[in-house]
Amino acid sequence: MPLDENRRMRWILDMHHRFSRNNLRSTGFTLIELMIVVAIIGILAAIAIPNFVRFQAKGKQSEVNANLKAIFTAQKSSYPHNHGYWSDVGGIGFTPERGNRYLYDLGPSAASVDVGMEGSCAMFVDRSLAAANAGAGDCGLSADVARHGAAYSTANLLGLMLAAQLPSAFTTEIPSNPNLTMAGVTGASCPNCDFAAVGISNIDNDVGADVWWVSSQTIDTPAVAGCPPAMTIALMNAYTSGSPAPVVDDVCYDGQ
Repeated sequence: MPLDENRRMRWILDMHHRFSRNNLRSTGFTLIELMIVVAIIGILAAIAIPNFVRFQAKGKQSEVNANLKAIFTAQKSSYPHNHGYWSDVGGIGFTPERGNRYLYDLGPSAASVDVGMEGSCAMFVDRSLAAANAGAGDCGLSADVARHGAAYSTANLLGLMLAAQLPSAFTTEIPSNPNLTMAGVTGASCPNCDFAAVGISNIDNDVGADVWWVSSQTIDTPAVAGCPPAMTIALMNAYTSGSPAPVVDDVCYDGQ
């Protein structure tokens, strides 16, 4: 083989070897490059995961909005028949579908409309059972423990409810009626009476409750850091009759 031909072949083999070695090197990552990628993924996760949890929790609040409006509608629609408002969930026909994460408290049990009073319910429709129907005297509805687990038991959710989680004030729209102070019915003034009900849950698995109210009276709510400002009659932004009012919005506030 001529000398020039030998040189040409060696040059081709040498270039092939160099190309193969460089190509092999370019297919891998250095440790620093991997560390940078991991750091970027960590930063993105730190931003995205809390936002996702907050968005998911906000979606769960659609339940309490819908069911408190359903309580208000049930009270209004049964008012002519009952001659007033009543805390009895069966008596007003409040039977939301299964799967609820919130506990609903309409006030103390009352055998009739005119003996309704304010306070806390002690007889809840027990949704820890596969089949749960309202019985006589049931004045509230437990969360669906059968579906969501023991963390949503009545005892646990009521344990999250603090005195500070009451509305700042209720204001009657009927001049002769007393203002409410908590859940229940001002039965002594029926048929010109008022009512209030509350929904309670824990939607983001922290130590605080998510607490919403609805009433036939106007509701004032306090200002909470990081949440919407105070909503009051004086500021002309209070929650009017039938409007679900968040007293503690667990999506924006984790201090309770």
